[in-house]
Amino acid sequence: MAQAKTEPKPILPFLQPFYDAAIPLSWLIIRVAVGWNLLIHGYPKLLSLPSDAFLKAFADLGFTPPVFFYWASACIETFAGISLILGLFTRIFAAAAAIEMLCITIAYWGNGFGWMRRGYEYVLLWGLVCFAIALRGGGPYSLDRKLGREL
Repeated sequence: MAQAKTEPKPILPFLQPFYDAAIPLSWLIIRVAVGWNLLIHGYPKLLSLPSDAFLKAFADLGFTPPVFFYWASACIETFAGISLILGLFTRIFAAAAAIEMLCITIAYWGNGFGWMRRGYEYVLLWGLVCFAIALRGGGPYSLDRKLGREL
């Protein structure tokens, strides 16, 4: 089914050339922002051994065995971050990150919504954005698009 273009007209028509140039970059910006966020959280975990305090935190959230979940989160966050930044295997890694964020959201559910009270607000947001990326794919500026293949 073909989709009709129903973009609204800009209030300031002279900005149309800017919008036309910027729109293809918008998905790249989202992908890189989410990828960078994941990479910054995962890479330090991947480079170090889990401390007893870190493992206790995983166990206290109900993630048992905590060592497995420590390494799973380290790998998912690091490799999904790299994948999203590059736009390579975008859908599969975005889906993996969305599932991880769903698990963390469920673990934080009892704390309420607000992230300042260790609620699920932050991980829910990132999980939904990862889910949207998984649905949409890498976009026009991705290695997936350059290769002409996407999962």
